[in-house]
Amino acid sequence: MRNETVATLSGRRVIAMDSISLIGPGDAGAIVVCGSHGGAISGAFAAKHPPALVVFNDAGGGKKDAGVASLANLEPEGIAAAAVSHDSARIGDALDAWENGVVSRVNGPAAEGGLAPGRPLRELLQRFTAKEKVR
Repeated sequence: MRNETVATLSGRRVIAMDSISLIGPGDAGAIVVCGSHGGAISGAFAAKHPPALVVFNDAGGGKKDAGVASLANLEPEGIAAAAVSHDSARIGDALDAWENGVVSRVNGPAAEGGLAPGRPLRELLQRFTAKEKVR
């Protein structure tokens, strides 16, 4: 299972991890691009070691948007979160999300950082790291 730094943007590590369950203390403050769905449990894993931004797979939305529930759950914590479309990246494949992901959903902190639906993830991450306030 992939869990590796794939880039550094404006001094911030970008970590590709196939499952958000791999997140650890050393990942706090990084940009985490994961292959996991964005359901509630995925957000709970991310909140344990808050990243500057976490990117999930939207898993097609799911019933009552369950596939992206974590975006709203992480917003009160001030954690920027987004999802890439399941049509642009395979679920469970963080490298595919990093290389080919197109953002489909964002929460408030991610939008404030310049992320928006319909744009390639890698393009938007440049904007995010330029705008963010380092914690």
